[in-house]
Amino acid sequence: MSYLTQKTIKNKVSFTGVALHTGANVNLCVKPASPNFGIVFKRTDLKNNNLIYPNFMNVTNTSLNTTIENEFGNKVSTIEHLMGALFGLGIDNALIEIDNEEVPILDGSAKLFIEKMLLSGIDVSDSPIKIIKINKEIRYSEGERFITIKPSTLNLDIDFELKYKNKVIGNQRNRVKVYEDDLTDVYNSRTYCLFEDIEKIKKNGLAKGGSLDNAIVVQDDKILNPGGLRNNKEFVNHKILDCIGDLYTSGYRIVASITCSQGGHYLTNQLLRKIFGNKDNFSILEIKEKNLPHTLINKNLLRSIA
Repeated sequence: MSYLTQKTIKNKVSFTGVALHTGANVNLCVKPASPNFGIVFKRTDLKNNNLIYPNFMNVTNTSLNTTIENEFGNKVSTIEHLMGALFGLGIDNALIEIDNEEVPILDGSAKLFIEKMLLSGIDVSDSPIKIIKINKEIRYSEGERFITIKPSTLNLDIDFELKYKNKVIGNQRNRVKVYEDDLTDVYNSRTYCLFEDIEKIKKNGLAKGGSLDNAIVVQDDKILNPGGLRNNKEFVNHKILDCIGDLYTSGYRIVASITCSQGGHYLTNQLLRKIFGNKDNFSILEIKEKNLPHTLINKNLLRSIA
């Protein structure tokens, strides 16, 4: 079985849960799709113009989540954890049916998305995958915050740094090789916020579905969640999860080295817009096993499939 060919899930997988920002109860179903279909969202609560493509150019909001929108104004928000799960499992093609405008937050990570899709199984086609190869270094920055991308050989390296005045979060940094490392901690890491920011976030009409069941809440020098952290770098690991999900709005898996300091959805989206704004910045390659001895999907997750 070739891992360098396009993949989808074997059987449909359903999820039900609250949406983090709208507070709505949402049903979502990931369905198998044929080669070259790509990832497509379908709003089943809308009769017309209900297909929305998770492309970086369709991203219309990056405030505390990634929102995509079609030309008719129909949107799907908080797609980043699901997109990160699809990326990590090497899923190239899937139809995602959703009956509301926001993906359910579940436990605040990609853990449940990963687990249920693994149980469904992965269907491997004969169609070769395509990858994006970065040809030159590109940087996007705003003040001290920045993200850079530069050429790499056969991997996607992400070096991410957080800087918080809060003592619990503090300065955290982690570097992962997305196609080689065990990313369990990354996919299990939950979204988070500072307790003092909750009132402001809710005044802006967000986090209506937020709770200690789906987010880490930090107050001064303590974590309010009874179980504490899942791993000692959960804050920065969640940012890496977000970054992976947002990178997948490029349409393909990327071979590159990324360094980011204090970034988030906005910086990643602006970087993608800058990359694809010039054809000299990248190449799209069709990959066949004979010319690239590399899985280009996470090998540790593949062991779970087997």
